[in-house]
Amino acid sequence: MPTIHPSSDPVTSAPPSSTFVGTHINFTTTNNTNLTNYTHTSTNLNLDVNFTTTHRPTSITLTTHASTNATVDPAVIFINGLLDKIPLPRWAIYSIFSSGGLLILLCILCICIKCCCKGKKKRHQKNEQINLKGVDGKTTTALVQPDVSDVDYGSTKKQRGKLLYSLDYNAALSTLTVGIKQANGLKAMDIGGSSDPYVKVYICPDKTKTCETKVFRKTLNPIFNEQFTFQLSKSTLLKSTVVMKVFDFDRFSKHEIIGELRVQLCDVDWNHVIEEWQDLAEPAKFEEENLGEICLSLRYVPTASKLTVVILEAKNLKSMDIGGSSDPYVKVQLALDKRKWKKRKTSIKKKTLNPYYNESFTFDVTFEQIQRVNLVISVWDHDAVTRNDPIGKIFLGCDAMGNQLRHWADMLSNPRRPVAQWHSLLLAEQVNSTLPLKKKIPIPSKLIENAHRWHPK
Repeated sequence: MPTIHPSSDPVTSAPPSSTFVGTHINFTTTNNTNLTNYTHTSTNLNLDVNFTTTHRPTSITLTTHASTNATVDPAVIFINGLLDKIPLPRWAIYSIFSSGGLLILLCILCICIKCCCKGKKKRHQKNEQINLKGVDGKTTTALVQPDVSDVDYGSTKKQRGKLLYSLDYNAALSTLTVGIKQANGLKAMDIGGSSDPYVKVYICPDKTKTCETKVFRKTLNPIFNEQFTFQLSKSTLLKSTVVMKVFDFDRFSKHEIIGELRVQLCDVDWNHVIEEWQDLAEPAKFEEENLGEICLSLRYVPTASKLTVVILEAKNLKSMDIGGSSDPYVKVQLALDKRKWKKRKTSIKKKTLNPYYNESFTFDVTFEQIQRVNLVISVWDHDAVTRNDPIGKIFLGCDAMGNQLRHWADMLSNPRRPVAQWHSLLLAEQVNSTLPLKKKIPIPSKLIENAHRWHPK
């Protein structure tokens, strides 16, 4: 056996529980001996053995390192390795990860809130749908929804403040004087809890003249004391509406509207000067405009599944041509499940604002479909050179409101009997926002034709 001379304290001299850190042990053999059979067993040491072999003697160097019994999780080592590669301090890395996690949570929260709001809206609309299965031809009460003006919103109504105004009409001079006195308790529109209010005044539907008061800085209770005069004949006065809109002035962005008042002049007693406070209302989404009226007749026969629409006449249509006239025609369109379905149109009446049509259109509509159908009536001005312009629009059906819904309900409650009624035309944008129509439903025959074209036998 070879003789081993350690260059440091022998390993065997240490107690079994001892730990050696960074110890180098050199072994030297006096003979050229194969050392592969040399085994050192230790539970507390990791030995790095470096062999330097010469013919005589053989030098062996052993290095010991500290070893612990605790095992390190590979995932922790991997994560620490990744973090060490990022050229940022640990606190900055942790801050970035925390901000990202918070942002993700906020996005999830917003999505959840939006989904909940949509679900509530759909349930609300479903509760408001009209059930036509119980129609017995005797009453229309269950089918008619109240007008918006008849609904009492109670405590959900937002407080926008009050406005004191005055109205005085001079019949001899045909002048209307609108006085803007003061406002009180206006809604705060600025971050500091205040507003910079002013008032716009004009007359509808002509809107030929618009007046404005001075701007009052940082107040919710401005005192204006300004008067504006409008030239109006007695006949025009009774068809007009005074609009008073209160705005919040902003030098660097769009002026926000605080609220508005609309006073129908036909309802005013002109025997004395009117001066009163009124609560500001939510501004109208669409400006009131006199587009004209249309008279049509509806008739539905359930046994034959026939819906007949008769366009009788229109009056006081808005002039679209330079000469103060129009070339109106009427489009009649059916929408099934808010998809364009069937359409027809009347003849064109040249240079008139009061056309007479008396044209009838019949559609095949089953009783199951009539519950999901909306009838869209639109009046257009024909132009041979440029694009045709829309004059006005209405729609009737279970999704309609007010007079349009009443007319539809009367038709369903009186089968086989034609029901005629006048309707005021609305802006096309207003109707389109209430009844957004999707693309036309594909006709089955066209689908079959396309299938044969793309997949021939």
